[in-house]
Amino acid sequence: MLGGAGMLLAASPAQAAEISYRTECIPPPISGLPPVQGTTRVQLTAPAEAKVGDTVEVVWKTVEAASRNPDVLDLEKDTVKPTGTIKVGGAATGSLKMEGPRQNPPIPKNSAMVLPDMKGTLKLEKAGEITLTPDAYNINVSKPISTDTKCTPKETVQPGATIKVTDGGGSTTAGGTTTGTTTAGGTTTGSTTAGGTTTGSTTAGGTTAGGTTTAGGTTAGSGGGQTDFPGKEVSVNFACTSPGPAGIASKVTINAKKSGGSYALTVKTAKGVMDSPAALPAGALKPSMDVVIGGADKGSVKVTGPANAQPLEQGKPVDLSDMTGTYKPGASGKSTLSPGTLTIDVTLGSSKINIPCKVKGSVTPSLELDTTAQQGGASGGTTTGSTGSAAGGTDSGGGLAATGAEDNGTLRALGLVAGTAILLGGAVFTFTPWRRLRGTR
Repeated sequence: MLGGAGMLLAASPAQAAEISYRTECIPPPISGLPPVQGTTRVQLTAPAEAKVGDTVEVVWKTVEAASRNPDVLDLEKDTVKPTGTIKVGGAATGSLKMEGPRQNPPIPKNSAMVLPDMKGTLKLEKAGEITLTPDAYNINVSKPISTDTKCTPKETVQPGATIKVTDGGGSTTAGGTTTGTTTAGGTTTGSTTAGGTTTGSTTAGGTTAGGTTTAGGTTAGSGGGQTDFPGKEVSVNFACTSPGPAGIASKVTINAKKSGGSYALTVKTAKGVMDSPAALPAGALKPSMDVVIGGADKGSVKVTGPANAQPLEQGKPVDLSDMTGTYKPGASGKSTLSPGTLTIDVTLGSSKINIPCKVKGSVTPSLELDTTAQQGGASGGTTTGSTGSAAGGTDSGGGLAATGAEDNGTLRALGLVAGTAILLGGAVFTFTPWRRLRGTR
């Protein structure tokens, strides 16, 4: 069968049958929620009879979706678009793609999802009885960024309509495939990505001026008037909390530039952190990191990077921007600088999601400096950004405290589901797949 060809016909009165089936809906990965179990009720409308060569229209009406709009966010008018598939059986086999318009009334919180009807057209090329059975469907919500919830049957579904096709003199084919004239739209999958468009350069590990190289790190001496201290690229495994990925394998380089008694830090990650699973506007994504201070000095330094300057395209590799901050030593001696918790913030309007990714296992220092204690230095505390002031408090266990918001608050800020549902209108920020990075800048 070939959909979309010929004149659209309804050769006999249309039939409509309603069927119900158990359904599993998968929220976008960003939500961190388990699959949703529910019931879908569908009414299929198709001609009861037609002739070989006719092109007929099939209508899918969703009487009841498998989930409701949770008590989180009111959905605006014309933001919901369904797509789906109908299995074709009997005298022909294949699948018919169905698509509905982005058309819906406003859907209040904690109310039933209202989906527009989906339609598809089917050209009949063989005599016999053809069965139409509803199958998987997808719900796309467009604002503030496109998100999808995918729903699939969890039991054998009975046919919702049958078309008796008589030989009207047209050509016949054995079997064949069935496709609709429409294609499934709204296939953007939940979430964003790590962004940034900056480029960097790798630094040579090993020897440095005025010092000796220690295992895995670069020692920078303070003698000879040296001001630039390049760090060594080190491999880091990060473990992220929901709704982030399970983990990231990355390479990180920490460079320092001396200014008076302090150091301007620049932290570079590898290029092509991941393929973006969704489109994000410019200015939506910003990285930061807590650089761990060890050796003679103790504490951490917060470094931050600018938001992505250009929009991020779905499926295209994206980079994290370089992160900068100021380290003011709090002790004299050899102090090490190592990658710590990486945090990625996504902001869309008033909604913000905060993904902390802590260092998993041991990590080699990227840089070692001969430091001289400065008043108000970082020893025992946290130096924030470019201010260089100590914030007090130390982290236990060698990893810094998470800087992210509580998961529940994050989910609500994004308009994510609570219990039954789907991500409705929230930010898409899905770290899949997280691949091993291809090299540093």
